[in-house]
Amino acid sequence: MKSEITIGLLGFGVVGGGVATILHEHQDDLNHKLGVPVKIKKVLVKDATKKRDTYLAQEMFTTDLDELIEDPSIDLIVEVIGGATEAKQAIERALRAGKGVVTANKDVMAESGLELLKLADENKCDLFYEASVGGGIPLIRTLEDGLASDRITALTGIVNGTTNFILTKMKLEKKSYEEALAEATELGFAEADPSADVDGIDAARKMAILASLAFSTDVHLDDVFVRGMDVIQEGDLELAEQFGYTVKMAGSAKKDEDGIEISVEPVFIRNAHPLASVNNEFNAVYVYGDAVGETMFYGPGAGSLPTATSVTGDIIAACRNLLLGVNGKRVHAPQHSCKAKSDDQIIGRYFHRISVKDKVGVLTHLSSIYSNHGASLATVVQPEGNQNGGVDLVMITHKISRQQHKDIMQALQNVPEVNKVVSYYRVEGENK
Repeated sequence: MKSEITIGLLGFGVVGGGVATILHEHQDDLNHKLGVPVKIKKVLVKDATKKRDTYLAQEMFTTDLDELIEDPSIDLIVEVIGGATEAKQAIERALRAGKGVVTANKDVMAESGLELLKLADENKCDLFYEASVGGGIPLIRTLEDGLASDRITALTGIVNGTTNFILTKMKLEKKSYEEALAEATELGFAEADPSADVDGIDAARKMAILASLAFSTDVHLDDVFVRGMDVIQEGDLELAEQFGYTVKMAGSAKKDEDGIEISVEPVFIRNAHPLASVNNEFNAVYVYGDAVGETMFYGPGAGSLPTATSVTGDIIAACRNLLLGVNGKRVHAPQHSCKAKSDDQIIGRYFHRISVKDKVGVLTHLSSIYSNHGASLATVVQPEGNQNGGVDLVMITHKISRQQHKDIMQALQNVPEVNKVVSYYRVEGENK
């Protein structure tokens, strides 16, 4: 029986500092839960001489990964350095050395998760990654354990706090995109380079991880259809509000007998839907199961202590396995192959905003294009006001395939009376 469990911490930034704080301040609770103390022995950083406001002694910081990997007294590696290549290499080295790993790295897990989980299994050690999705929300553990007996058919929700914060400020405070992004950066919700967030890549990585778990398959980033915030045009949020919708940057993963569809994009969500009221940096994910029905998980999607809470929860799980001698006993092989749906099989409703010349008969002509492509229209409206020498027409379709939507968009490009398709959005969460 071990008298204590020692940790090698890779990284001491926002999350790493939060992990150290929780381990220090909650030591009595951890000791009670596990029966032994849990202590950090070494911390890998880029500059070991830098003065840090922490209880950890200066000599505990190092720039040499070998001091953590090759130390037989270190039982567990906690990776919170971020990035992809360096972090993956460190995780691989730790697993090959027979040390369990806890990581918060969505980049690595989205791109190499199955490979690393197999490596952990081969070396009879654990790899936990709860904090890679949803910050402080226990989504991974819920899918692996709490809903393990159910068959998950869909997940949809907001999994990026930066974009949700920006859209909240744009809607509720009428700020411009640039103003909202600046505020998000100032508050620490956005990186200096926010492209991974606003382009949808961060959310796509998280959806790939969630879909792999929920559907027991191997989903890659390339399997996710992605549109970024740059497609949102001036006036779109106001138009959405007029029609009873809210624009959210949402992730969606669905599975049926035809295959799997996964997307991340700005969507129209009916104001009555609970996701429409999820604001600021908060995340929320709906999980649909055959047996349980609908469940919703809500909480802070980022931040030092919320994310560190998820990391520490994984540390406790890994420590329990170490103490029981059952580490490396999880099943990681996917049950199903990843069969992606074609555009003909992906069905939904769409909102189209089209700028047209102000001429008689334009509406009739456009309606015929939709009809010729087998699409029926639920709503056709011409909002008041002219825009750049034309008028806007808003079309909201009944359910059509993504291929029908693409064909309609292409056909509209060839209509002389059409100035341009200003914007389009999938309408989420409706069954009509």
